Amino acid sequence: MGERDTSQTGEDETTRRVRVRGIYATALTQLLTDDGHAVVQASDPICRRFDADFEAAPADVRIETSRDRRGIECSGEPAAVESVAETLSDLAIDAFRWPATSRGAVFDAVVRDADGGSGAVVDLGDGERGYLPYDAVDGYVDAGDTYRVCVTEPAPPWDDDRPRVEPEVAVGGGLCTLTRGASGVTAATSGERGSELVGLTDLLSAEVPDGWGLRWERSAADADIEAMGRALEGAIDRATEIDAALAEAEAPGDEPGRVYAPNSTDWHWFGRESRISLDDARRAVETTMVGHHRTKAADRSASAAVDFVEAVCGSEARDRPGDGDFPFEAVSRQFGPVAGDRLTLGHGKPDGRCITLGTGEVTEWDPDGSITLERTMSAGGRYDGLDVPKESGDVAVTKLREGRWWYPTTYKSADDDVKGTYVNVCTPVELFPKTARYVDLYVDVVRWPDGTVTVVDEDELAAAVDDGLVSEPLADKAQNVATAVERALQ
Repeated sequence: MGERDTSQTGEDETTRRVRVRGIYATALTQLLTDDGHAVVQASDPICRRFDADFEAAPADVRIETSRDRRGIECSGEPAAVESVAETLSDLAIDAFRWPATSRGAVFDAVVRDADGGSGAVVDLGDGERGYLPYDAVDGYVDAGDTYRVCVTEPAPPWDDDRPRVEPEVAVGGGLCTLTRGASGVTAATSGERGSELVGLTDLLSAEVPDGWGLRWERSAADADIEAMGRALEGAIDRATEIDAALAEAEAPGDEPGRVYAPNSTDWHWFGRESRISLDDARRAVETTMVGHHRTKAADRSASAAVDFVEAVCGSEARDRPGDGDFPFEAVSRQFGPVAGDRLTLGHGKPDGRCITLGTGEVTEWDPDGSITLERTMSAGGRYDGLDVPKESGDVAVTKLREGRWWYPTTYKSADDDVKGTYVNVCTPVELFPKTARYVDLYVDVVRWPDGTVTVVDEDELAAAVDDGLVSEPLADKAQNVATAVERALQ
């Protein structure tokens, strides 16, 4: 994104300008400003809550909430992304960070699968895949076709989606966007202010490169001419770098690969403990119910319900401490899961992937946050850890409790004989309406039908620590949980 001048802003070189959007915006604004960063292009609600005028300046980093609301995307200058990550790493023991295909990166892509749907799967090289919408391309798309594409929407590693790519190459930082192959100057804001933004462009010293079109975004409506100039200069620097990189690269050929990637993208996944810490940060600014972020992450419709509750409570609850238990009964009755619902086990891995272990029926529900999930198993193979065969008619009975660091699954035959119990040690379980979500911590506890109890996969946990996938404090917690469960089962 290029170097920026801090001599006139009162900032030092460690200050990063961050644009924040989504359900975590208030909490992250509090945390980032406390850590010396500058939040810019703030939304109207953020300005009201903080009773402050945030600068409408170009951002070094942009933060967006993931579509499933379980975490955030953090994209921008590599050094700035790293600096923001240091702030977020102290959030809680169950906060994870994973690098991903970066927003704005340019690739030579080869179409691998163009059968049906609304887009094609493209090979970006080095094992990376992207999703190319058909309506973003002129003409028919077929397997083997090659395109030079830009990543317009990164995808989190825990999602099945692939990063969205399009042939249109664009750069921007929130205030403006330069698009390669376009021309002229436009504004996203209509009316008089939009016309004013277009007209002010002629007064700026920066000149849009040939072959690029300029669009002023809505956030520019609140910016002064100095901020507009800095934003345009930064975008021009990146556009110039792209032109140079593309000039050096050969025309798209049969081999996929990265052409240009000046920025980096991290995905941060928040567990239940992390959401509690985010609640605490938000509570320093605004009325915040217990389980604010946990509830909002559960369902989109829950956001409006949370906003209503907090608006009704208002200033009367403003200074109350955030003690008390998460209102599982009320949230679960309103949004799920309850008895009779279908629930998926979202088995997260410390490398960012999420594996679906299966879907079952909630057969028991308790207002204290406990549920029983039953799944009918298919024949074939053997149960991990237990090393007993899977047979037709087997049933897996899983006991889950909101906030617990482990959960047991007992496997029974069609005749109701117990084949064994497998206790998964994981980050605190969250019972969302459609999915029970957590991150597996490798180490587990097994109980065989004869009563023998064993802790397994400790070597896998140690390897994950060595690989930097699991922090030492989290590994210690997992080992302590496993030991406690082992004692309880003996």
